[in-house]
Amino acid sequence: MTPTKRGIVLGALLAIGGVALTVAALQQPLAGQEAPRVVEAEQLKDNLFLLTGGGGNSSAFVTEGGVVVVDTKNPGWGQPLLDAIGSVTDKPVTMIINTHTHGDHVSGNVEFAENIEIVAHENTRTNMQEMRPNSSAAPSTTPPLNIFRDNGGRGMPTQTFTDRMTIGSGRDQIDLHYFGRSHTNGDAMVVFPAHRVMHIADAFPAMDMPIMDANNGGTGVGYADTLEKASAFVDGNIDTLISGHSATTTTPADLKRFIQFVRGYVSDAQAAKRDGKTVDAFADAWMPPAGFTARQARVRSNARLIFDETR
Repeated sequence: MTPTKRGIVLGALLAIGGVALTVAALQQPLAGQEAPRVVEAEQLKDNLFLLTGGGGNSSAFVTEGGVVVVDTKNPGWGQPLLDAIGSVTDKPVTMIINTHTHGDHVSGNVEFAENIEIVAHENTRTNMQEMRPNSSAAPSTTPPLNIFRDNGGRGMPTQTFTDRMTIGSGRDQIDLHYFGRSHTNGDAMVVFPAHRVMHIADAFPAMDMPIMDANNGGTGVGYADTLEKASAFVDGNIDTLISGHSATTTTPADLKRFIQFVRGYVSDAQAAKRDGKTVDAFADAWMPPAGFTARQARVRSNARLIFDETR
């Protein structure tokens, strides 16, 4: 290739590269501009979908009569969630089930149609009336957002349960279980019996330190005992668990390992209190076992609760 032709080719390549870079730059959000809100849908079973992004994991269960959605994500993510559901079915959403009160699981409620039935544990409904921040959140001088009060009560549960509730029948059946206090005092565990799947949400955040939210009735000392009850039901009934934030599903064996992790942490915190250590001294020294993660803020706030609950 002659120097002249080489220069022409190089110039063309640089021009193409410049155009590509320009297009890529145009596709990126500008400084201060919010990135597009996209919810990803993954088909777990023929009519059951996992929806990730924008807060806590959601499930969409497509029944003969419509779509039942479990949890609705952060404020402003209700419509992206609806868009994702619309990409897998043309049936309307007829029901929302909220697993617990935290804003990253319930705030999207207000963006769904007003006539949708919304189901939650009775304690969760009470908690949603107040929308208190979770115990591990950093203290704030501003009043907490109450998206339901700000929307005239729209999005609040219209039906509640205490220990167990069954919705539908046959392949469309959904069972709601409450095994006791853990993450909050209203953690609903949602079972799709035909698929042997349980949406367990934040009570089992995969292999991460959970939030033991005292502000919303959660417990530290009783956490593992509650999950033991859930695990006893899971054995023989459930093959797959949907956690609150994990991008992948988990198994009954994972739940058992998590229970032992929580039990060990609580035991360590109680021993530290008996030895006269402070919460800060314990939290600064404690390390999670191999295979688990633990954010320092959660280790500290959970330890404070465990110290308070341990007499």
